[in-house]
Amino acid sequence: MDSTSKQRNPLVIGLVAGIAGLLLGLLWAWVIQPVEWVNATPEALGAEYQEEYLRMAVDSFQVNVDRVLAVQRYRSLGAYAAQVFKRIKMDPGGQDPVVIEAFDQLIKSVGELPPPAETPLVGGTSTMGYAVLIAAGAVILSVVLAMTLFLRRIMRKRSSGEMTPAMQAQELSRQTERTNFENLGLAPPITQTMTAYVLGDDLYDESFSIDSQAGEFLGEYGVGISETFGVGEPKKVTALEIWLFDKNDIKTATKVLMSEHAYKDTGIRQRLEAKGELVPIRAQQQVLMETATMQLLATVVDVEYGQGPLPPNSYFERVTLELAIWPRQQQS
Repeated sequence: MDSTSKQRNPLVIGLVAGIAGLLLGLLWAWVIQPVEWVNATPEALGAEYQEEYLRMAVDSFQVNVDRVLAVQRYRSLGAYAAQVFKRIKMDPGGQDPVVIEAFDQLIKSVGELPPPAETPLVGGTSTMGYAVLIAAGAVILSVVLAMTLFLRRIMRKRSSGEMTPAMQAQELSRQTERTNFENLGLAPPITQTMTAYVLGDDLYDESFSIDSQAGEFLGEYGVGISETFGVGEPKKVTALEIWLFDKNDIKTATKVLMSEHAYKDTGIRQRLEAKGELVPIRAQQQVLMETATMQLLATVVDVEYGQGPLPPNSYFERVTLELAIWPRQQQS
């Protein structure tokens, strides 16, 4: 297993472990030991059902004239009882107003009698508590495991001096000298960026904001992986996609830098034609892109192909690009 696949393993393990922990918690909470509410009081019902319950209590009182049972049923609604009964008195519906008035007199006559003892919920709270604790514990354990593995990997790489492909690419970008366009007789660009791809940086996808000197957002530009070749890890990148977004343009300008092999492959070309203009990549090559109000000049500072069992010049070992943005000169 190569260094890149080892590097990605903690992240993959963490993701898989997190999902597995979440699924385990849901399985336990919803299937193995689902929440069951037993002996809950009418106070736990929604407002509509509380009213239905109290109307049935009034009807029952009309039939059996059981004063004790009527009061118990009224008080079982707890703090909502008075509010619910008020709605019934204001809108009797099909019920006998005389019976409602008798029920009201009964409730007023008992005054501040203590409400009936609450019947504890059997299994409900405890079951839900166990389910939540188990689910949360599984997720937390998975996250801790993933972070531990990831941090151990990072610390091991740092202690050994080993750099990840992404770190190598950042260092390569820092070390590469930028073009002094003023020495070439050109106006300084609005923004100028060095970016590098290194084999093994499977998540390579860079984007940068374009802002005016006053801080106004003008657009964005970037570069990322457009096409890979072959199978296995790390990904064998055979094409990179450069794009330029102008807030004053309805379309995003895109060009695809292709390896020598990919540019000659009809199948690959057909897949990538929809993404933008296809350009075979060469060292020191310059590619110009334009939108309504901006220009992007992409310079291929360096390109090196990977060596292996795949066809020659089919995938990149590394690519260093310089991206510079100017306002587009409007023609009169």
